Amino acid sequence: MLTVAEEMLLLVLDDNSGTFITEPDININYALAGAVLADLALKGRIEADPDKLFVLERKPTGDAVQDAVLERIAEADEVQDTSYWVAEIGQRGEEVREHLLARLVDRGILKRVEEKVLWVFETRRYPTIDGREEREVKKRILDTLLSEGAPSHEDAVIISLADSCNLFRQMLGDRELENLRGRIESIADSEAIGLAVGETIRQVRASVAPMIMM
Repeated sequence: MLTVAEEMLLLVLDDNSGTFITEPDININYALAGAVLADLALKGRIEADPDKLFVLERKPTGDAVQDAVLERIAEADEVQDTSYWVAEIGQRGEEVREHLLARLVDRGILKRVEEKVLWVFETRRYPTIDGREEREVKKRILDTLLSEGAPSHEDAVIISLADSCNLFRQMLGDRELENLRGRIESIADSEAIGLAVGETIRQVRASVAPMIMM
C-alpha cells in the first residue's frame, strides 16, 4: 500500500516522460511536505489544525522519511503551526523527493533514466514501468470527486494537496475542472494540512513577485 506522499509523487509525475508536470518545483516540495505530515497524522503520530501542530506519539513508524520529520517536530523547542512545518520540510523538499523516488524505483513502480542534454548537462527522469499504480490513484481521486459521498481521509488530503499546487489543471480539462470546482473546494477546505500548503505557496509567491517585477 502506498503512502499519501508516494501517491502525491505519482500524481505530479508524467507517467510517460517521467518528468514533473507542475511547476515550480517549490510547489511540489510543499505538497510533498504536506503529504508526509498527513501520513504522520493518519498514523496517529501528530495532530494538526490551522493553528498548531504537535506530536501525539514519538514511536517510529518504520518509514525513514516520516520518522525523520517526526523526530524534527518532536525535538523543536516550541509548538509551531502547520504552515511553519510545511515550509520547514518543504525547504528540504529535494531530499524528501529523492528518497521517495528511490523507494518507488526499488519497488518496481518507477524506473530511473539518466540522460545528457547537449552531451553535457545530466538530467534524470522517472517514467512509470506499467503505470498501474498511477492510474489507480487518479481513478480513485476522480471517482471521489464525481461521487456525492464523503471521501476517505487519505483521498481528502490528496485532493486538498493537489488543489493547493494547481495539479487539477493538469489532470482535468477546462470544462471538467469548472464542473468539479465546487466539489474540489468543499473537500479541500476541510483539510488543515492542505490549507496550510496552499497558504505557504501563496506566501512564497507574494514574496517572490516584487523581485520578479524588479
